[in-house]
Amino acid sequence: MFAFHGVDYMEIDALFNDQEKLVRQTVREFVDNEIIPNIEEWNREGKFPQHLVPLMAGLGFYGANLEGYGCAGMSNVEYGLIMQELERGDSGLRSFVSVQGALVMYPIKEYGSEEQKQRWLPALQEGRAIGCFGLTEPDFGSNPGGMRTRAVKDGDRYILNGEKAWITSGTIADVAVVWARTDEGVRGFRWRKARRATPRKTLKGNGRYALQ
Repeated sequence: MFAFHGVDYMEIDALFNDQEKLVRQTVREFVDNEIIPNIEEWNREGKFPQHLVPLMAGLGFYGANLEGYGCAGMSNVEYGLIMQELERGDSGLRSFVSVQGALVMYPIKEYGSEEQKQRWLPALQEGRAIGCFGLTEPDFGSNPGGMRTRAVKDGDRYILNGEKAWITSGTIADVAVVWARTDEGVRGFRWRKARRATPRKTLKGNGRYALQ
């Protein structure tokens, strides 16, 4: 397999500094060596490569553009280049990494208590914990305006009632950030999962694909 050298139709490369190019090249080599040679087999077997979780943690992929709690503190441009290269290898793996960082770690860092930050951010950054983000619902997709999941205040806690679907990492996550409607509007809730979600039947591919 020939090494991928990228395409630059809009001459954007000239805008990147050496550090940004180094980050991109590091991820590019990871994708070429670890993902592309195996992704077809994983796809056909319906298999998620969990052995890559600590490898990607070691490269600083999770919460790459966040500061503190073990995060790499990269720039947003460097973060974007990481996502671009991972997407080239597989959209599912890119989703896994971006959900872990942008949709789980970021809201915990920005809106969580210090206790929650200390409990979850280092573990998520190191890949010792996996997070998911519960927005999408069967009836309305990722439309907060049509959300049916409700959160009702019960003393100093909330009781959540509703249904989520198509949640990246939902069946393997240790912690979830769940969106729900309250009397004051839509809010996000951190939920430490008492048990793993029930896995659905995996549909294994036969090498043929179609759009419906």
